[in-house]
Amino acid sequence: MHPPILQSYLAGQWFGAEPAQPLLDAASGSVVAHTHAGQGDFEAALHHARTTGVRGLLNLDFQQRAALLKALARHLAEHKEQLYEWSLYTGATRNDGWIDIEGGIGTLFAYAGMGSQELPAGNVVHEGPVVALGKQGHFAGSHILVPREGVAVHIDAFNFPVWGLLEKFAPSFLAGMPCIAKPATATSYLTWALVRLMLESKLLPEGCLQLVIGSTGDLLDRLQGQDAVTFTGSAATAAKLRANPHLLARGVPFNAEADSLNSAILAPDVEEQDAEFELFAREVLREMRVKAGQKCTAIRRILVPRRHLDALAGRLGAKLAALRIGDPRLPEVQMGPLASKDQQRDVADALQRLRECCDTVFDGSTQASWKGVGAEHGAFFAPTLLACAHPRDVAAVHEIEVFGPVSTLLPYDELDEALELAARGQGSLVATLATRDPALAAHAVRRAAVHHGRILVLDEEAAQESTGHGSPLPALKHGGPGRAGGGEELGGMRAVAHYLQRAAVQGSPTMLAAVVGEYVRGARRIETDVHPFRRHFEELRIGESLLTHRRTVTEADIVNFGCLSGDYFYMHFDEIAARNSPFGQRIAHGYFVISAAAGLFVSPAEGPVLANYGMDTLRFVKPVRIGDTIRARLTCKRKIDRRKTDAKGRGQGVVAWDVEVRNQDEELVASYDILTLVAKRETAASD
Repeated sequence: MHPPILQSYLAGQWFGAEPAQPLLDAASGSVVAHTHAGQGDFEAALHHARTTGVRGLLNLDFQQRAALLKALARHLAEHKEQLYEWSLYTGATRNDGWIDIEGGIGTLFAYAGMGSQELPAGNVVHEGPVVALGKQGHFAGSHILVPREGVAVHIDAFNFPVWGLLEKFAPSFLAGMPCIAKPATATSYLTWALVRLMLESKLLPEGCLQLVIGSTGDLLDRLQGQDAVTFTGSAATAAKLRANPHLLARGVPFNAEADSLNSAILAPDVEEQDAEFELFAREVLREMRVKAGQKCTAIRRILVPRRHLDALAGRLGAKLAALRIGDPRLPEVQMGPLASKDQQRDVADALQRLRECCDTVFDGSTQASWKGVGAEHGAFFAPTLLACAHPRDVAAVHEIEVFGPVSTLLPYDELDEALELAARGQGSLVATLATRDPALAAHAVRRAAVHHGRILVLDEEAAQESTGHGSPLPALKHGGPGRAGGGEELGGMRAVAHYLQRAAVQGSPTMLAAVVGEYVRGARRIETDVHPFRRHFEELRIGESLLTHRRTVTEADIVNFGCLSGDYFYMHFDEIAARNSPFGQRIAHGYFVISAAAGLFVSPAEGPVLANYGMDTLRFVKPVRIGDTIRARLTCKRKIDRRKTDAKGRGQGVVAWDVEVRNQDEELVASYDILTLVAKRETAASD
């Protein structure tokens, strides 16, 4: 079979029929694919995204897009072996490919889940809180997040062709923003295969995903203020792209995640016989071996107490010597080649520069024997461990990054010296601290957090489940200050917010409620003769409200609740102590107040409300004393249709209710939201 021509997918069509640059198998040097000749029409691609793409995405709401992400993740999981086959050409072993492919698919699943749990059934996110701007409650303000109605241009690095695209695509798709993806050319065949699978799923609205193979030409010069650019790659390229005059003039958001000189610190409290010493050595080995060290998060500088330098060097050398290197298709191989011959040359040049100021502790090239047919034509590079005896005096070890299986030992005498050396990397994505001492960890992390985007504190307990130094997780921020790009990716819903436009809104509570899609206190309420708990999900209206009858709190209530709960706190039972308190007398349990409120507003008969599964924003505002009379107001605040059914096939949605509990003087004594599952009408569930 002839190597395929990788086509771009722009404006709804595949483009590029003539071959251009050959792309090579990293292990054997054979031709895998060709890029295409010519350049697509980027103006047409942007127009397609801003019209067809935006329209298709915004015809869906957050919940529907979350459901599509989940379906897409399932589709890719079913066809992932196709991606593993292409991944081998990049030099990735099966384990390396697992990080890229399963990590990318897992990120889709993660954002599908977060979107379903945390985003509304609409295209406006109420960021809140509502702030009173007038004394009489007629004027208020809040913040909302809305889709930008622009295009996200995602520029990815060569080392993670699958995860790199999906970890950017997931939050931008969820936010309702179409994207144009530009993978690094060297491994673009794997991203091309991924995009083909995504489009073949028929799950994605037209125009929400486009692909550029090769140069982006004048694409960036055609962007507008509602667009966004994300970049992963070298710090030098990030700086060049960030300085694009057009991006600066139009105020186009630019998010960079750049390679950095990440550190791992073996704390001075760890001894050679401790478990943390071995765990630290394994972490360093893994970061040198996985993807042949071609990770933006890989450990480049190893900070070790001077007294442990020789012991750690010996242990790492033994582990590196045992590595089996070769064609990743061979089951015994633990580390494959670099991604390309160009990368091989870059790594060799950078290593030579470091060798001029460092000693070589382990040189894998002296015993190199690559396994596999044609391996002599591959982009293999031997693992190399260096050491710099006086790292405070050598600037190069804090400036030169070797983007391959190379790391440098840096001895230190005091912990604060190690933290200063780590900071000389001028900002990094991640640092690891191996320690047994919680107080030491607290001191070190506070200082290190200034210079690092993420910090792994490694001890024997964490190691039982730790995902490791080099693994960005969907729920946690990925990015770092300074040299690391100064940007942010992932981090749960934070990443979705990057692709949404924040706006302040001012007006009456009634108008704010209409804008944000949820009840705002002070807004007009809807009061009917039907208890809100008697309505099915579709029938409920935002603002539908119930004002309950009253209840006077007695001493017997307090005594009975204390006996039932076992809560005999002195403020409820000790008359003398309570009299000497700021309250001046005994008060009711706060949890009695909200229990009593539930008794006031709950409709006890069987009905559409299926379950109460949570409570948010609970505040006890004023004390409730013996003899006070309370009543509650229950108002439908927010509805979220997750389009889910129960085991019997009945549809259901989530309803958040605003609850106000007030005393006889109309003073607010308790405030909270309750969350309930509410059934849909059976006819709707079966439609």
